[in-house]
Amino acid sequence: MTAPAGCQLIGRWRIVEADLWDRVSLDLAGPAVITIGADNHGEIAFGALEASLDLGYGPSMVFFTWAGSDEGDEVTGDGSAELLDDGSIEITFTYHNSDEAILKAKRDTSSTTC
Repeated sequence: MTAPAGCQLIGRWRIVEADLWDRVSLDLAGPAVITIGADNHGEIAFGALEASLDLGYGPSMVFFTWAGSDEGDEVTGDGSAELLDDGSIEITFTYHNSDEAILKAKRDTSSTTC
């Protein structure tokens, strides 16, 4: 499935806060970002984590599974991102059999909606 017409989450988002980590930790290896593509794929990077996303779409929400590495260890999980009234997104990010984090992201100024 590709992104539906009018999907508002397509693009690059800057992760600006998290309930488990401070901003310095989020930006440890570079700017914390999530990219939501229109082709069922995306990417997320924060702290020492870099992962690929497999996406499913709704008009104002995406669901995903992810796989990547965190400090050199293979990790997987799932999550979702939902558009909030203020134009930001709230990301629920879960590690398989481990932590769940709530992240907030704002649209990257160089990104546009679909």
